Amino acid sequence: MTLSVIVITKNEAAVIERCIASVAWADEIIVLDNNSSDDTASIAQRLGAKVTNSDDWPGFGAQKNRALALATGNWVLSLDADEWVTPELCDEIKRAITAPDFLPAYRMPRLSSYCGRTMRHSGWWPDHVTRLFQRSSARFSDDLVHEKLVVDGVTGSLRAPLQHEAIRDLDAALAKMNAYSGAGAAMLHARGKQASLAGAVGHGLWTFIRTYFLRAGFLDGREGFMLAVSNAEGSYYRYLKLLMLSARAK
Repeated sequence: MTLSVIVITKNEAAVIERCIASVAWADEIIVLDNNSSDDTASIAQRLGAKVTNSDDWPGFGAQKNRALALATGNWVLSLDADEWVTPELCDEIKRAITAPDFLPAYRMPRLSSYCGRTMRHSGWWPDHVTRLFQRSSARFSDDLVHEKLVVDGVTGSLRAPLQHEAIRDLDAALAKMNAYSGAGAAMLHARGKQASLAGAVGHGLWTFIRTYFLRAGFLDGREGFMLAVSNAEGSYYRYLKLLMLSARAK
């Protein structure tokens, strides 16, 4: 059995080496870069990855399917540039793909950090993500953001967590919130959804309550509150941007 690792990138020079180094044992590493202006591509090439450039940006789902099309292994492990595989997860992956009774795909818990703090609550743990799959048995949805892996068959579970530096600092949090709220609004608009100012406020308030209270974000300390506010802002601006898109379309 051969394993391909696929990673899509855009200005990830600060984290790409950690990601690639953690899967140096794979049969091939595919990096599909979207015109990075930093050293992402050169770092990946230096570490032995096969780097291809993509001039346009079709959204996360479509871009990951492009990377998937470049893979040649029987198995594929999809990673984001800010994620990395621990030795314990490496061992589990190797056992899974060589087992005589292997399944088409496997999900794993993802342990994420926010502004330097590992988040054990707030809806961030355990954040199960399906990332390991037989190349012929799955593809990504075409969603602009929050894409999903669509698997033909049963999905198994691994126990060791995938490590994830989700938000490095507040600048990254604001940039991600702005980008994701815009893409989310575009997806909703394409589906014919409508929004109102009151609805945007309500979505934001509910998101804060769900993150901080219902999902016990208060147990994540200062960063738990910061994340709840950030999530609330993202939800508020997603529906406010949808309102503006609908208004411009009239």
